[in-house]
Amino acid sequence: VAMRLLLIHSVFFLQCVRFSQQQFPRLCATTEALLSKECCPVWEGDGSACGASSGRGFCRDVEVSDLPNGMNYPFSGLDDRERWPLVFYNRTCQCASNYMGFNCGECQFGLFGAKCEERRESVRRNVFHLSAAERRKLISYLNLAKHTFSQDYVIATGTYREMNNGSTPLFSDVSTYDVFVWMHYYVSRNALLGGPGNVWTDVDFAHWAPAFLPWHRVYLLHWEREIRKLTGDFEFSIPYWDWRDAQGCDVCTDDLMGAQSPRDPNLISPASVFSSWRVMCSRAEDYSVRGVLCDGNYEGPLLRNPGNHNHNLVARLPTAAEVEFTVSLRDYDTGSMDRSANFSFRNTLEGFGSPVTGLGNSREMGMHASLHIFMNGSMSSVQGSANDPIFLLHHAYVDSIYEQWLRRHAPEQTHYPEFNAPIGHNRQYHMVPFIPLHRNIEYFTSSKELGYQYSYMLSSDQRISEVLSPYLELMMEAWPWLLGALVLGALVTMTVAAVAATMTRVCWGAWPWQRREKRSSFHLPEREPLIISSDSDTV
Repeated sequence: VAMRLLLIHSVFFLQCVRFSQQQFPRLCATTEALLSKECCPVWEGDGSACGASSGRGFCRDVEVSDLPNGMNYPFSGLDDRERWPLVFYNRTCQCASNYMGFNCGECQFGLFGAKCEERRESVRRNVFHLSAAERRKLISYLNLAKHTFSQDYVIATGTYREMNNGSTPLFSDVSTYDVFVWMHYYVSRNALLGGPGNVWTDVDFAHWAPAFLPWHRVYLLHWEREIRKLTGDFEFSIPYWDWRDAQGCDVCTDDLMGAQSPRDPNLISPASVFSSWRVMCSRAEDYSVRGVLCDGNYEGPLLRNPGNHNHNLVARLPTAAEVEFTVSLRDYDTGSMDRSANFSFRNTLEGFGSPVTGLGNSREMGMHASLHIFMNGSMSSVQGSANDPIFLLHHAYVDSIYEQWLRRHAPEQTHYPEFNAPIGHNRQYHMVPFIPLHRNIEYFTSSKELGYQYSYMLSSDQRISEVLSPYLELMMEAWPWLLGALVLGALVTMTVAAVAATMTRVCWGAWPWQRREKRSSFHLPEREPLIISSDSDTV
């Protein structure tokens, strides 16, 4: 079924492009929308903008916080991501409590149903607890997303200034998977200050500061939702890779994320579907030299050479003890709330604080960052790292550590910095480049509030069920064969019994129950009767 879906969508991908909409909704990537600065698409359910006729939401002015940012970015009015999304839109759909989406046509995370009133909880499981069928499904879904144009979103290939302030839209169609590659690139790219080589590097709207964990949490939730919409499988959840104490890339096998090519250690094994993947937005240095944005074109094969990295930066993969130390840190962020932050849970988990001492600006990369460097390929560049599907498994586990910390320390929302964080990271800042809009503080909350959990955090009974589920699924898949085998076995047994009885009748001239045992010259007496019976002769 998965392969049939892949074929259908691949044909569609090659032949035509219809509606598309994430990051920049396609319906808002028009001259009219850009010049009016309004992104309030019609919800098809009732034909009104933002589903207003059904009370789902309304088109309203975007409100942004004017509280001061940190000192890392000393400019104003130069980068399109400042005070997101006001450079592009100052009016967007603002949805009622249960609804979400650029046109309020979807449910909040964790809610389902026509009126978004049904609460369901999904479970993200250890990738090694997936059955063989579930692993195949995961890979087929990833590949389908890579080869299917996004039906909801397009990417910007030029700045607002290069679009002549909206009169000349510069957008491109990419696959569902590559929309998310582009989003990760766009949020972390250097600021273009005008002209070749004129860039500011000390800026990142999703890394190196407090929003790192909330931003990636939303990113995974949206990615999960797009896969569900694409495949129709609303039970799908992103699995995680628990890399604690791993000696190598455990997921780098051909039945998961692809083994190493025997011909070139930098490439993926030809036995893996990922060997045919091409990457985009992977040449950050080149874009900076030319002073341009990534244009969405493919730039070469997916690269990965795990373990052959700079060991001065990363000595080994993180240990269970280092994870425990990180989770034990009580402050979410500290000091200047950047890579120098000491005893900061966020900075230590991100990898710039030592997982041994807790001090910032560590010479060696730890935790999250160490995995990226260890992979030694496409995943090792911040801007292009989402090209590698291991990114998803890795960040799902990082998100689970974030969840551990939230549950252990139960912080108030005031614990998240309100101002003076690096640009993009204050409490009320809208996350770049999401439309629908999300504020950082909205995802400084337990995953249970967002409709999902991690399997290793479940109760003991739930964990047993999670571990057994792939085996139960396998039994259900094999049940018709097992039933057939049982029936066949019963028939064989009955046939053998019948043949044996018939042979006895032929040999002895009577059925066994009609016959008294007789002596003959060919009968060798036994020392003890096999069965004691009053009808038998004694020996």
